[in-house]
Amino acid sequence: MNENSINSSLKKPSKWSELWMKEDWLAVWIGFIIITLGTLDVLFGWDFFAALKFKTWTLWETLTPDEIESGKFAALGSQLTGAFFGKLLLTGAVLGVLFGIGVKLQGENLKKFVPAFLVLYLIAIVVRLISAEYTLNHYLEWAFWALIIGLLISNTIKVPAWLKPAVKTEFYIKTGLVVMGFSVLFSNIAKFGLYGLGIAWIVTPIVIIFMWQFGVRVLKIDNKPLIMTLASATSVCGTSAAIATGAACKAKKEDLSMAVSISIIFTILMMVFEPMLIKWFGMSPLMGGSLIGGTVDSTGAVVVAGTALGPEAQQAAVLVKSIQNILIGFIAFFVAVFFATRVDNTEQRTVRANEIWVRFPKFIIGFFVASLVASFIMLPATDADTVGAINKVLDQYKNWAFVLAFTSIGLDTHFKTIIKQMHGGKVLWLYLVGQTFNILLTLFAVWLLLSGVIFPIPTLNV
Repeated sequence: MNENSINSSLKKPSKWSELWMKEDWLAVWIGFIIITLGTLDVLFGWDFFAALKFKTWTLWETLTPDEIESGKFAALGSQLTGAFFGKLLLTGAVLGVLFGIGVKLQGENLKKFVPAFLVLYLIAIVVRLISAEYTLNHYLEWAFWALIIGLLISNTIKVPAWLKPAVKTEFYIKTGLVVMGFSVLFSNIAKFGLYGLGIAWIVTPIVIIFMWQFGVRVLKIDNKPLIMTLASATSVCGTSAAIATGAACKAKKEDLSMAVSISIIFTILMMVFEPMLIKWFGMSPLMGGSLIGGTVDSTGAVVVAGTALGPEAQQAAVLVKSIQNILIGFIAFFVAVFFATRVDNTEQRTVRANEIWVRFPKFIIGFFVASLVASFIMLPATDADTVGAINKVLDQYKNWAFVLAFTSIGLDTHFKTIIKQMHGGKVLWLYLVGQTFNILLTLFAVWLLLSGVIFPIPTLNV
């Protein structure tokens, strides 16, 4: 956003029409519609709204009878039933209609969006199909394949102009984050108490401040929104934090693509090698899982890496990451305030107080409201099993929205642009130094709280 557009936005008074014409608010309403329909579907036993979920499949004889009997695995051919294609059409229809309405309300051309979205949805189906293959699913999650397939298209055959109306990275992921809010229960804090808070909430802001200072003062990177976006992705939870923080500091699409690409690449490496190193150093499952939860960016990768160390480590990893995820909204808010009052408020240009509200990503409000409703209304009114069943329905819509978003990131990213954005390798150094500091500080917090030297070791029910 240039200075003229910023000044223009500051002169315009806030209008009620923004509630149904701006992307942030539309993401909130679409997220709430999905949450409402998913909740009603479970409470009234309708059992029709659930989105399509690919079971893990394989063409090879690698599955044991117990794995097949568990229902988590199925041969590819056995999945292609009438119910499968019915769910496929339902999922596409729900997402297409809701995002189509959102596009129309923003004043864009619906006739151009619909065919483009159908093709993007087909690409997303291919992504989900590939990522559900037994071997590929075991090592890499769907976010990686969505990004790779998008990158292959954009950097080989190029993205045709008619497909670009559906490439709406932020719209998809903002909606997914609102839906995700329903699964972020504040009760998770109580399960791990002060231990999880110490690991997730104290380390995270220190890492962000360290990376900011290192990027600005040592590496002297001029692109400050990129520094903050990458710092949040590194210290919190990868892509979700990058999207929220990027919106708060007005990061460009290229900045977001850079942060997400680096985060995903190193998430894969850490997901594979961090459990190996933890075993080699002989750390306890509780400490190892907590270290993974505090340092591996993606929640899905945290589950995989934690599982490699056993059930106790997996639960500790997920709890730390869940507690850390709650920080997304708070960090986005403080970043919006910081950039409005300190970074952009210079002698050359004064930013008014209402710029904090203008900059604040409104979908974060939806994220918090969804979390509060699940934690303090639905959970007391029903029970944990009911909320869990609702989240199973919502989780697939969140995943589909994220697949559309990750694929869009790939389609909108060019290797030449990434190389230019590297600032001579400074961005890569920012991540490497920042992540190293993150690991060492988290390791210290884990030892301090969970080694038993100072505090009693908590017991998790596995």
